[in-house]
Amino acid sequence: MTKFDKSKLPSRYVTEGPERAPHRSYYYAMGMTEAEIHQPLVGVATCWNEAAPCNISLSRQAQAVKGGVKEAHGSPREFTTITVTDGIAMGHEGMRSSLASREAIADTVELTMRGHCYDALVGLAGCDKSLPGMMMAMVRLNVPSVFIYGGSILPGKAPQIDDIPEDFRTRDLTVQDMFEAVGWHQNKQMSDKALDALERVACPSAGACGGQFTANTMACVSEAIGLALMNSSGMPAPYESRDQYAEASGQAVMNLLEKNIRARDVVTRQSLENAARVVACTGGSTNAGLHLPAIAHEAGIEFYLEDVCEIFRDTPYFVDLKPGGQFVAKDLYDAGGIPVVMKELRKAGLIHEDCMTATGRSIGEELDMIEREADGRVIYPIDQPITKTGGVVGLMGNLAPQGAIVKVAGIASENQVFSGPARVFECEEDAFAAVKAREYQEGEVIVIRNEGPAGGPGMREMLATTAALSGQGMGKKVALITDGRFSGATRGFCVGHVGPEAAHGGPIAMIRNGDMITIDAIRGELSVDLSDDDLEKRKAEWQGPRKTIYTSGALWKYAQLVGETYKGAVTHPGAEAEAHVYMDL
Repeated sequence: MTKFDKSKLPSRYVTEGPERAPHRSYYYAMGMTEAEIHQPLVGVATCWNEAAPCNISLSRQAQAVKGGVKEAHGSPREFTTITVTDGIAMGHEGMRSSLASREAIADTVELTMRGHCYDALVGLAGCDKSLPGMMMAMVRLNVPSVFIYGGSILPGKAPQIDDIPEDFRTRDLTVQDMFEAVGWHQNKQMSDKALDALERVACPSAGACGGQFTANTMACVSEAIGLALMNSSGMPAPYESRDQYAEASGQAVMNLLEKNIRARDVVTRQSLENAARVVACTGGSTNAGLHLPAIAHEAGIEFYLEDVCEIFRDTPYFVDLKPGGQFVAKDLYDAGGIPVVMKELRKAGLIHEDCMTATGRSIGEELDMIEREADGRVIYPIDQPITKTGGVVGLMGNLAPQGAIVKVAGIASENQVFSGPARVFECEEDAFAAVKAREYQEGEVIVIRNEGPAGGPGMREMLATTAALSGQGMGKKVALITDGRFSGATRGFCVGHVGPEAAHGGPIAMIRNGDMITIDAIRGELSVDLSDDDLEKRKAEWQGPRKTIYTSGALWKYAQLVGETYKGAVTHPGAEAEAHVYMDL
């Protein structure tokens, strides 16, 4: 007999009473026993696919989750959703699908859960947008939920052959290095043979990109926000020990269901602040400035880009991870992972300890059980940080009235102020072609516009362009601003999320070649040397948004619905407007 009272659970609509005999016949058809049918039904959602190594191990890990659910008297029901993997989508039209896929993941998980009346959710995700997409679905549904990351890739090692520059032979390799190798190759500093050798070894296993790029950043967020078990995001994907965390996650969701602890009991304003702290101190991806507001939106919490950046501003940066630093996710795991990082934050009074976690215990109680301390190599003591402010900074000014964001981890303070004339491009392809042909000057601010959520459509990442600049040795000699996004792997002085975007008539749409632009990451300013009258005059002459070729289909629909970047680029009114909670129907 189940120890759960199904009379208040959603699955009663498909398993209980004589009128549900047709529904039960379907469950018997799948080999379920009578006892299993009358237990809680737990959705086990994965983003498994064969698109990239990030997702390839999720199916195996899901089986361990299902074992944990069964042990705790639940009936797991596995289902999959999509993923668009940025490493494959990068640098071409496919990148338009990336951010829109976050909404599609959240929507499809919601629809699957609603359609089949599942009582709780364990979500497994591996690649950039699938992590926030899965967490958004959990908060939107407000069911007992546990998130588990698929794990990071192992670092690559270059063969010791003379063709490969020493710079690449002496470092752990990630996909970021391959994007930069393209720049070296274009610059005639790397041979065809070397490029061929590197691409065969840079990504040696299953798992998501190894640096503190978007996937690992959001994996760290999943622990800090409380939706994932402590330390569950750390170990690399190939490690069989991931299965133990997967099994424990299956058991944990049943504990939450028994205690009626739901996703919005975990995701609160305070836990979002904890998550932003962890992004800042690890030099995490600027994309967190998009995803944290989107997760907050699902809970009806106003937590915008400016709020995220305020936390970044007064959080020390003390975890030395790529792309700004030198270590990868496996090194962080070996040093004790996010629990040790959060312990350091707690020493400085920068963690809300009362927040609930996926175990049913508070963050404070979880951290009390962590014995390891900062190693001083990967995780610095918080009183001896790499820099005293976070690795990501928010900017405001007449060029970005709704804000913008820049990663400064690894950039010396004297290089965090940049003024120069604008060189304007109407899309990423134009900018990449100009960079490839070296049709730009040292000291310029490269402006790439019409790449916002609506205007792109899809808010593409500019990694191909920024990596080419780095590969040409120009990463510190030019700056770049865009209403699009940057990969978590981007390095250099690159400002993204400029809002309002060009398609909405933001000031970035009015910039012309030669306008003097100032980026000051120390003061948090992004401005153009134009008066308000100048900008108004140009807006009056503006011809309106650039036309795109996306006039039907999913991207057209996304462009019609998507809201402002600073609010997370979301596509529905969120919890503030909801008239019911799924669990209570």
